[in-house]
Amino acid sequence: MTRPPSPLQGLRVLDLATLFAGPLAATMLGDFGAEVVKIEHPTRPDPSRGHGPDKDGVGLWWKLLGRNKRTVTLDLSTPGGRETLLRLAATADVIIENFRPGTLEKWQLGWEALSGANPRVVLTRVTGFGQFGPYAHRPGFGTLAEAMSGFASITGEPDGPPTLPPFGLADSIAALATAYAVMTALAARATTGRGQVVDMAIIEPILTVLGPQPLWYDQLGHVQARTGNRSLNNAPRNTYRTADGSWLAVSTSAQSVAERVMRLVGRPELIDEPWFTTGSGRAQHSDVLDEAVGHWISRRTRAEAMDAFEKAEAAIAPVYDVRDVMEDPQYRALGTITEVPDPELGPLRMQNVLFRLSETPGSIRWAGRPHGADTEAVLTELGLTQADIAALRSQGAL
Repeated sequence: MTRPPSPLQGLRVLDLATLFAGPLAATMLGDFGAEVVKIEHPTRPDPSRGHGPDKDGVGLWWKLLGRNKRTVTLDLSTPGGRETLLRLAATADVIIENFRPGTLEKWQLGWEALSGANPRVVLTRVTGFGQFGPYAHRPGFGTLAEAMSGFASITGEPDGPPTLPPFGLADSIAALATAYAVMTALAARATTGRGQVVDMAIIEPILTVLGPQPLWYDQLGHVQARTGNRSLNNAPRNTYRTADGSWLAVSTSAQSVAERVMRLVGRPELIDEPWFTTGSGRAQHSDVLDEAVGHWISRRTRAEAMDAFEKAEAAIAPVYDVRDVMEDPQYRALGTITEVPDPELGPLRMQNVLFRLSETPGSIRWAGRPHGADTEAVLTELGLTQADIAALRSQGAL
């Protein structure tokens, strides 16, 4: 059976970015068929190659972040590197970069130069604070966005410190937003025939997903406080420990589910309380509701509690670590974790593509490749001869 063409087949992306939002956006495009050319400095490769655990000296994070990418080395600060990038830009649809504002311009590779080489190219600039404003030239990372957005201030226990996530949350949200922005700019190009600049500030997408906090403050002067696992919008909503030492998460965003939970745990009289009729009313009585649910769950094993909630059509989930994720039957049914062959490390299991398309699905064609593995192939396809490539190497451009 012939595999249908991937939805982004024919799209060429130059990934000049590092750590993590820009490269992850490029990965998402590559998963659905875009040809992604990862351009790294000849002696300073993407730092994700050295982040986190490695196996036999090979960074595992890169195997995920670098999947479906061809890897090329190029020093953009050299004359040869600049000229080669402009030649590559002439063949590209999208360029993703995350240098500090002004860096590409310093190398004479700003929007004027790149659009001059290719008026249809979409230049996607991903930085901590955006391309203008008083903080634009500061070094910016996802951690700073998690702090400045208000995320850390509402995360943690009420009597504890603000809490940062132990993973790249803001970067990952910005990557999703960047992939969306790229596709929007490409849709506009289909109408106008011209590329444009995407300005993505990592501090902004995470603020969007935090919900209506600015609106609440504007209209009510309300400042959300830390509430631990509780919610200001509904209750019971918490994690509860079972008799066999596991943890379960319960959510009652829907009124009908909240009522089912109270009947299940033997406290149906609470449903008749006037405050029970709204999520915010229930949230103001979290102590009562948590005690009812927590006491009931504490007398049952995880399996017993899960079975009872499922029969009652009430929302519950176990609190997993990665070992549980790898074995969960729902994730298995969805194919959320998939196996990818790799010539360096053998079979690798990693997250699959982000969503399923019924007619033109995405795929992982290969895991992250060695530093510069495709330099000669890509430059040869560009029309450079072996003598040209050797000259660039001698200049330190490759």
